[in-house]
Amino acid sequence: MEFVDRIIKCMDCGGDFVFTAGEQLFFFDKQFKNDPKRCKPCKAKRAATAATRTGETGTNITLRTETRTNCSACGIETTVPFKPTQGRPVLCRFCFQQKKSPMTAAAEQMPEQMQQQQAQA
Repeated sequence: MEFVDRIIKCMDCGGDFVFTAGEQLFFFDKQFKNDPKRCKPCKAKRAATAATRTGETGTNITLRTETRTNCSACGIETTVPFKPTQGRPVLCRFCFQQKKSPMTAAAEQMPEQMQQQQAQA
């Protein structure tokens, strides 16, 4: 299949840009179904806006939102990395680890029991 340069109108700025034969070959190889809709400057601007919305920065550091709330179990003030929803308990780190530890202990005992069974066989 032979590709030739095509002129396409950008949907953001309305300006014309060239969809080169090389770009078309790339799109064909990657099996992209749609032609580009934005010129390179508008595409870069849109990507920068999207990165800002998701909290990404150029240094790969994302900002987490911390919410102050009271622990449902012990009542101390704590911060959590999410916005609590009504009707669901919010635990501080200590209470969360206490609640989680019985499950962790059971999971750790399973491999030990399997090793003992193999040793007896």
